[in-house]
Formats: sequence, structure tokens, C-alpha cells
Amino acid sequence: MLTKSSTELVRQQNSALVLAALRRHGPLSHTDIARHTGLASATVSAITAELERADVLERLDQPAAATRGRPRVIFAPRRRAGYAAAVRISSDVVQYSLADYAGTLIDRFEEGRDHAGGPVALFAEALLAGLDKLAARSRLDRTQMLVISVSSKGLVDPATARLVWSPVLGGQQIDFAALFAGRWRAKVFLSNETLLVAHALATRMERSGGEGVPALAALSLGHSIGLGIARRERTGELAVTAPNFGHMLNSADGKLCRCGAQGCIEASAGFYGILRTAFEVPPDTIPAKFVPLSEMDKIALRARQGHRMSEYAFRQAGLALGHGLSRMVSLYGNMPVAVTGPGTRYFDLMQRGLEEGLSQSLEVRLFGAPPISVVPEEATLVLEGHLDRALAAMDRDILAAGDP
Repeated sequence: MLTKSSTELVRQQNSALVLAALRRHGPLSHTDIARHTGLASATVSAITAELERADVLERLDQPAAATRGRPRVIFAPRRRAGYAAAVRISSDVVQYSLADYAGTLIDRFEEGRDHAGGPVALFAEALLAGLDKLAARSRLDRTQMLVISVSSKGLVDPATARLVWSPVLGGQQIDFAALFAGRWRAKVFLSNETLLVAHALATRMERSGGEGVPALAALSLGHSIGLGIARRERTGELAVTAPNFGHMLNSADGKLCRCGAQGCIEASAGFYGILRTAFEVPPDTIPAKFVPLSEMDKIALRARQGHRMSEYAFRQAGLALGHGLSRMVSLYGNMPVAVTGPGTRYFDLMQRGLEEGLSQSLEVRLFGAPPISVVPEEATLVLEGHLDRALAAMDRDILAAGDP
């Protein structure tokens, strides 16, 4: 019995290597799979044959490079083996995306969100209706949806798929596993949005063929402030976390945050914090629930034209961000920082304050500031993070079930 279990475990691990290689590099030939995984040719042949019989992989004919010769056979995940839904809950919209087992995006649409708030039950019903619409538009049976991956800014409990606190719902919690259980058989995941951004950035670097970096951080600027950190562990596994950066206490200046505390980083650097400072509104004024980009653009235009308080508002936002990043460097070490989110359009106005805040750190003064780049395509990164993690979970479940 022990020998059989050990053999089965090795088979699953080798099958996972094959699927991971196809996820990372796209469709591959038998020879290429062996090269990327380090598995023997006979092992690759046995695994691909098993996965084909289980309808997990499919063969594709790739035309020969020369005008003569037979087409080369390559393997790819079978698109209809299962589907994953990604639900992104943001400050102004809820975005629904559908991808097949090969990672091909099939459908995506957005539904507007009521900024006035309301009972969490209504929000939950809207989410269920959105998922129903996503399946109906592609004529999918609910049993074909193997994973539903949800993301939000705020505090999440990934172990139970429970949204604990969010800028959208405040303290109203949602248990997504329980919410979807009545209608969907899919496995449910809940992630902090900026964690997915960090995951996607790290994965991109690996797939680009470079050596990558031991660690990187993603700093999201917008209505909320988020941070994701991706680190490569000694085992080779990618570990991604999302510290509660935006609600880290930064200053005892009395600026009221949406979380109810005073002096959070977000209270200075979030859109509502910048708006409040620019118009010299008392710092303990209840934060605006939503600040349109058009309003932020007006404040930025005034700042670039030399308006003193508008300039000051963005500088104070940068200063709070810099202080927060200096703490990150002290705790986690120096690492590249990718700035993302809708607030990147104002990063030039925040940069000076951010650099000033960083320079107060002894770590930075001794070893230099972390390299900072701007990556504005946050929505794309969130979707990439969703799908990469969802498809990896589908692979694990298929292999563990013994279908191949």
C-alpha cells in the first residue's frame, strides 16, 4: 500500500510539472516538455497519454517550419476541460470575467455599483445575478464552472473566503463560500486585490525569461491604498502576501480614515484624503464614499498650474506613502516597487513627497531607496493574478481527483 501511494504521489507531482510547463510556456512539443520539466522522455509520453485520455490535454498540429515535412505535434490544456470565473469588486464597478482551462479569456463585462451603499444582501444578490449572466452569455452549465475567484480591496480571510472589511461595504461581511454554495459547485477563492497584482507581476517576470527578483512589491494608488509583496521562498514556491498597508497608522494628525481610525496612510494618500486636503476641509470630516476621476483630474490640473493647496495635498499623499514604504523596507528588506492603480496618473505630483518620506529611513540612507516603476495597467494585472491562481487550483484538483 505504501509503495502504491508513493508511486501515485510521484505521478501526480510529475503531471503537475507538465501542466505547469504548459501554463508558463504555452503549447509545447513532447521534446520541449521534457526539456522544461527535466522529466525523462518515457515519463512525459506516459503523462501526456494519461492526460489526453482524461480530456485534460489535447494534441494540436503545428505546421513544419520548412515547406516539407510532417506537422509537429504539440500539447495544450483542453479548453473545455473546465472554466474559471473572476469577480473583481472595485470602488465604482464589479467586473466579471470568464476563462477556459487553457487560460483564454472568453467574456468580460462590468456592472455599475451603487455608491450610496445599502444592505449587503442586495449587493450579494447582484453578485449572484452577475455570475448567472456570465454563464448564460457563454451558454455554460453551472457544473462546468470549476473555480470562482473573487477579489476586493480591504481585509479578507482567504481560508474561509470571507470578506472581513472593505472600502465598498465597510464592516458588512460576506461569506462567499456560503453565498455561492446554493447555486454553484465551484471551488471559491477570495483574495486581496493588490495581492493578485503582486502575484501577476512576479509571474510576468518569470515568464519573460529573466531570472526574476527574490522579492517585489506592488503599491496600488486610488480610492484605496493597497500593498502586495511577492517573495520567492527557498523551496522555490512563490509566496504572496498583502499587509494592511493603507490602514497602517502613519501620523497622529487627526485625519479620519474610512476604517474609522485617525491617521492611516490612506487618510492622506487615498483620493478622498487628497480631496479633503486640497479644499482645506477639516481633517476629521467624514471621508467621501467615492471621488470621481474627473474631480481628481481637476485637482491635479490646479496643482500642475501652481495652486498651493493642491500641490500640498499631493505632496502630503506622497509623504505618507514614503513613510509607509520605509517601514516595508525595514521589515522585509529592499525590493523593487511597482506603483499601479488609477492614482498613477498623479504619481508625478506625489513622487517628491514619496522620496522625502523614504529618505527619513536609516535603511534607505545606508543602502539606497528601492527602485520604483509605474505600471498603470492594474485591471489587467488583477485578472492575470485571478486566472493564474484559479487555473493552478484547477490543475491540483483534477490531479488529486485521479481523473488522469
